[in-house]
Amino acid sequence: MNNKKQIRLDIDGMSCAACAARIEKQLNKKEGVLSANVNLTTEKATIDFDPELITVDEIIDKIEKIGFSASEISETQNKLEKETFLQKYKLLFSIIFSLPLLLSMFAHMFKWTWYPEILLSPVTQLILATPVQFIAGWQFYKGAYLNLKQGGANMDVLVALGTSAAYFYSIYNLFTGVNELYFETSAILITLILLGKYFEARAKSKTSDAIKKLIGLQPKTAKVLRNGIETEIPVEKVVLDDIIIVRPGEKIPVDGVIIEGFTSIDESMISGESLPVDKKEGDEVTGATVNGHNVIKIKATRLGKDTVLANIIKIIEEAQGSKAPIQRTADVISNYFVPIVVTIAVITFVVWYFFITNNDFTASILAFTAVLVIACPCALGLATPTSIMVGTGKAAEYGILFKGGEHLEKTHKINVILFDKTGTITKGKPEVTDILTSNIDKKEFLLLSASAENNSEHPIAKAIVNKVDEPLLETKEVKAIPGYGLEAVIENKKIHIGNERYFKDLNIKISDDFLKSKNKLEEEGKTVVMSAVNNEFKGLIAVADVVKDDSKQAIKMLRDLNIDIYMVTGDNKKTAEAIAKKVGIENFFAEVLPENKAEKVKEIQNQGKIVAMAGDGINDAPALAVADIGIALGTGTDIAIETADITLMKDNLTSVVTAILIGKAVMKNIKQNLFWALFYNSVGIPVAAAGLLNPVIAGAAMAFSSVSVVTNALRLKKWKFNINMR
Repeated sequence: MNNKKQIRLDIDGMSCAACAARIEKQLNKKEGVLSANVNLTTEKATIDFDPELITVDEIIDKIEKIGFSASEISETQNKLEKETFLQKYKLLFSIIFSLPLLLSMFAHMFKWTWYPEILLSPVTQLILATPVQFIAGWQFYKGAYLNLKQGGANMDVLVALGTSAAYFYSIYNLFTGVNELYFETSAILITLILLGKYFEARAKSKTSDAIKKLIGLQPKTAKVLRNGIETEIPVEKVVLDDIIIVRPGEKIPVDGVIIEGFTSIDESMISGESLPVDKKEGDEVTGATVNGHNVIKIKATRLGKDTVLANIIKIIEEAQGSKAPIQRTADVISNYFVPIVVTIAVITFVVWYFFITNNDFTASILAFTAVLVIACPCALGLATPTSIMVGTGKAAEYGILFKGGEHLEKTHKINVILFDKTGTITKGKPEVTDILTSNIDKKEFLLLSASAENNSEHPIAKAIVNKVDEPLLETKEVKAIPGYGLEAVIENKKIHIGNERYFKDLNIKISDDFLKSKNKLEEEGKTVVMSAVNNEFKGLIAVADVVKDDSKQAIKMLRDLNIDIYMVTGDNKKTAEAIAKKVGIENFFAEVLPENKAEKVKEIQNQGKIVAMAGDGINDAPALAVADIGIALGTGTDIAIETADITLMKDNLTSVVTAILIGKAVMKNIKQNLFWALFYNSVGIPVAAAGLLNPVIAGAAMAFSSVSVVTNALRLKKWKFNINMR
């Protein structure tokens, strides 16, 4: 749809998964909203909409009518830290008033004679409990009212009902002269729930560390050369084509191209690769990477939101804000959970009051309260998004960018990977692999051949030239013979370089041994170039697109993970077979036209397989789009990166293995979280209904369940790639 637009909003007021599900449901029913995705952990909504049918203001207005506040995300805003700050002071306020009530409870239990009598007074307890109930606990009343007003129910309803039952029952007893007061129960419950909220807020803030680190990498200023004068200005004021001076050890302010100087650049923040990369005039550099040992001048080519770093941050934010399919199951459960729990609590009260305790209101209301409090669905709502947030952040540290939680989940299901050959398994540019000479020094032979080839633009010629480290010789009378080779004069020697057919036409004799060597090299998928001096054969040079150093090892690791490997290439069958054999791939497709690569992906998918496609070129984009998971190497073309679901900032295949292992680790973590979240509720509710759980203990257990789920997700921050992982 051409009119599709996307807006990301901050959402305030959500307390559990039921809130997020309710906002989603209401927005998705609104005309003009194409899809709405609300993330409880990040407290953000991503909404696709048709601007001709609905405006951003109307979307925000709809959210506010549901009972929540919404605003467009500000780049400088740190909402999670602000939330942590607020929860901390609410908690401290609640502790100040609740602690005397807790001590009073112990004084009653253990008959402390030294404890001040005034703190045991029912009136004092009322005075202490009231600020906790209606100031510290106001957020629960507000959330409950707004949800009930819209016909929904969330965690706030459970907390407000449970604590109000204990608080108002105590007031009733106070004024009727009954000695059973439960002010400490309501106050301590609210304090414990706020404690859980504070720990959640702290944990959620930690899950955004990856983004905060990336944002912190951006330099604040740039040294710009304008009208011959060097001026240091804020990086926001740099404009396209500005000339920027970067000295050794300084961060590169924006994306650009080197126009003067050569250096080595530390690109570890982009690729995760620890070794610096050599850069010269004409090479592109990325903002926030660190200049090495020389002064360079760069021309600014991308600024602000267009830089590589900004795009990485955007991809991570979108991935952290997206939902994995497994989360939607938890959302459905949460949506129906609160009404079911309230029903169970009411039934519990009725059964206890009429059938178990013979009209004992106290025991019945305590059981009722315990059920409401223990059943809070916070842990269920946090189970998936926290793992997704930490997992995508950890992946980014390894130079792996997932474009969404659904891709992270699907990665662990992959059972077939289809690799493009050129630029993916191989380096994508030819290199000299073999030099065989006859009656000439190998160094002299290579120098003469490279000097002659320096007059050609052919990739094979460039590979031969790049093999020489010393200055090339002057060439004269250069003549290219298309389809055959070339001739040149160097130091009064006539040099011929070309293929076997060219040498036959020149009647230059080649020994049988050299012809056998040539045929063997060609069987290995290499291109062989022959060289003669003064019409006498002097040797041959084999050139090939060399396999990347880690390709064979990465493919073995993938096979150990029970993943089938295929290779696809436009090269001839002989070359394809040689490369496949070298890296340990049994299945390959050769002589495949670019437009037919996607068809090969579909063929394997039709066998019921979950297929990933890994490539780097424009011709790989259709296959990347068709595959269940498209994996683009970050050194590849922009169109391949945009089409893919996962982008690898490193130019190696080990990152593919790392991405799959991270996907498996995250899914394992999510399943653990969901198990524990459901375990707490399925065990806690019957125990509470049976009257075996004091409401205070129920509140502590509920808070612990949320904290334990988030803490388990944070374990992913310590995840490390191990070459022996399975």
